[in-house]
Amino acid sequence: MAVQTKRHFKANGKLLLTGEYLVLNGAISLALPCKLGQSMNINERPGSEIIWKAYDRKGNLWFSAKFDLMAFEPTKASDNDLANSIQQLLRGACRQNSEFLSQWRKYTVDTYLEFDLEWGLGSSSTLVWLVAQWAEVNPYILLFDTFGGSGYDIACADADGPVLYQLLEDELHIDGAGFNPSFKDNLYLVYLGRKQSSKEALKNYHQTKATLNGSVDKVSRLTESINTAKSLKEFESLVQEHERIVSNIIGLPTVQSNEFSDYWGCVKSLGAWGGDFVLATSDRSTEETKQYFNAKGMNVVFKYDELILG
Repeated sequence: MAVQTKRHFKANGKLLLTGEYLVLNGAISLALPCKLGQSMNINERPGSEIIWKAYDRKGNLWFSAKFDLMAFEPTKASDNDLANSIQQLLRGACRQNSEFLSQWRKYTVDTYLEFDLEWGLGSSSTLVWLVAQWAEVNPYILLFDTFGGSGYDIACADADGPVLYQLLEDELHIDGAGFNPSFKDNLYLVYLGRKQSSKEALKNYHQTKATLNGSVDKVSRLTESINTAKSLKEFESLVQEHERIVSNIIGLPTVQSNEFSDYWGCVKSLGAWGGDFVLATSDRSTEETKQYFNAKGMNVVFKYDELILG
């Protein structure tokens, strides 16, 4: 009887509360791991191929592919771009660990998302982390060697609470943030209803790096102050200052001035501006707060503790 090996891994999704864009230039950033993430099951049997199936949060198959074991070439795929991205990850993992997938086996890989693909909570970053765990390699090296980015999302993948993250030229600093404000019940996470391309946003940002003028240090200090804010009023003031700094750098209006000028609380972009989630503060009831965003067609509204770990 053939021996079958099974493995299972789980990664957290992510949101970036402070330091968007500037995290790439060494700013200390406050990253939030999400309760919703992605899991991966791997079964090994006799054979010589990889069969990959990806399921969305409703259990529907949204991607499938087959890869050979020589160069991980996709022999069949429902989405060629995604198949090529997976091939890139598998090759990157093998560069770190030459023993990975070196045995002639049939690998059945099933991944399961717990959040909507459009939400921008890290379908790519969780995949990087999952493949790294499977291959027993460094997930940061795998990310930098393949997809690129700052790596804060990798830090969130196995964190049990908010993280202070700093990417320097030759090292990473990753520390528990201890962000657990007394006003958590006044914080909401709202999906704007449109997916933002992180790669495109970063491409545009790289064109403006010469205009930073001390903003990295300012944002680092703001991150540390936001992390320890004692009141909702103090938190809102710090968040608004953070928004002004980033707005000046990237040349875009703040999301609040652009879309929520009539809102009674504070609204802050999270991650790449112009899409995905925003953070909203509110001193009014949950019902009234949700009604405001629902009236704008934004029906995905989480209270902080519903979505964020720790």
